[in-house]
Amino acid sequence: MLFWIGELLEKQFGPFRLFTSYLFLGGWSVSLCWLLTFILLPRLSRLLPRDRGRAHAVQSSAAQGKPTGAGVIFISIFTLVELIVLPPTNQSLAVILLNYLAMLSGWFDDKAIDSWSEYKKGLIDVFLAVAASTLLCDAQTTTIWLPFTKTMLSVPPWLFIAGGTVLIWTAINSTNCTDGVDGLSGTLTAVAFTSLGGLLYFVLGHKEIANYLLLPHYQDGAVWGIMAFSLVGTILGYLWYNANPSSLLMGDAGSRSLGFLLGVFVIKTGNPFMIFIVSAVLLVNGGTGLVKVALLRFFKIAIFRTVRFPLHDHVRHNKGWSNTQVLVRFALVQVMMTMITLVLLIKVR
Repeated sequence: MLFWIGELLEKQFGPFRLFTSYLFLGGWSVSLCWLLTFILLPRLSRLLPRDRGRAHAVQSSAAQGKPTGAGVIFISIFTLVELIVLPPTNQSLAVILLNYLAMLSGWFDDKAIDSWSEYKKGLIDVFLAVAASTLLCDAQTTTIWLPFTKTMLSVPPWLFIAGGTVLIWTAINSTNCTDGVDGLSGTLTAVAFTSLGGLLYFVLGHKEIANYLLLPHYQDGAVWGIMAFSLVGTILGYLWYNANPSSLLMGDAGSRSLGFLLGVFVIKTGNPFMIFIVSAVLLVNGGTGLVKVALLRFFKIAIFRTVRFPLHDHVRHNKGWSNTQVLVRFALVQVMMTMITLVLLIKVR
C-alpha cells in the first residue's frame, strides 16, 4: 500500500519517494512488527486458550496453564504490516494468505478441547505445502543453483512441486516439534530468517553482487528479504515474553506458520539445499524424530532406539541440561554452522 502511495504522490510531494525505497520500507516493516508485537501480546494474551501440555514430553507440566496460541496475535500483526508496507507482488500476497491459513489451522488446534489427530494436521500441512509449491512454480520449468558449482539445474514443474511439498511439509513439522523449550523455536527460526533475509535482500536481490558471486539475480529478492526480516522483528517481540521462564507460548498457530514461511523462503533462494544450512538444528532436533516415527509406524524399522526425540527432550532427560543450556547451546551451534557454511556456499563456486 505504501509503495503504491509513494509511486502515486512522489511527483506532487518529493518526500513521498521514500515510500518507494526498499530500505526505508524494510526498516519500517521490521520496526512496526517488533513494536506492535511487543505492545499487543501482553494485552491480548488473556484472550488466548491455556496450554494442555504434551504427552510424553519432558517437563511438559511446566507449560500447562500458560496462554498458548500467541501465534494468532503476532502472525496477524505480521500479516497486517506486510499488507501495508510490503512492495506487492502476486506471489508475495498469495504466500501471505496461505501463511495465514497455516496459522489458522494451528490456532484451531490450539483452542480445541481435544487436540487434532496427527493425520488431520499432516494432511492440512500437505495441502498448504502443495498449494505453496504450485504457486511458486507458476507452471514453468524452474532453474535452481547448486552448492559449490556454477552449474544451474532445470527442474520441471512436477518435480519442483513434489520437492517443494516435501521441503515445506518438513519445515512445518520440524519447527512444530522444536517448540518444546522456552525460546528455542523462536530463536532458531529468527536465526534462519535473518540468514535467508540477508541472502535474498543483499545478494540474490542485488544484481551486481549476484553477478559477481556467479549467482542468479531475482528481481523480487528484496521483497522476500523484507518479509524475512519483518518476521524476525515479529519473533523478537514474541521472545521478550517467551524467554525462560515464559509467560506465554506461540502454540501451533505460531510454529506451523513459521515453519511454512521457512520452507517458502528457502525455495525462493533458488537453492533447496539451503534448508540444511539455515535450519540444520531444527531438522536434527525435530525432523529426525519424524523420520524415526515414520519408519517405525509404517515399516516397523526402529532406529535411534536409545535417543529421545525431539532431541531437546533427550539432552534434558538423559544429559541433565537445563532449558537455558538447551537454548543457548542449540542456538550457538546453529549460528556457527550458518556463518561457516553460508559463506562457503555462496563464495566457493
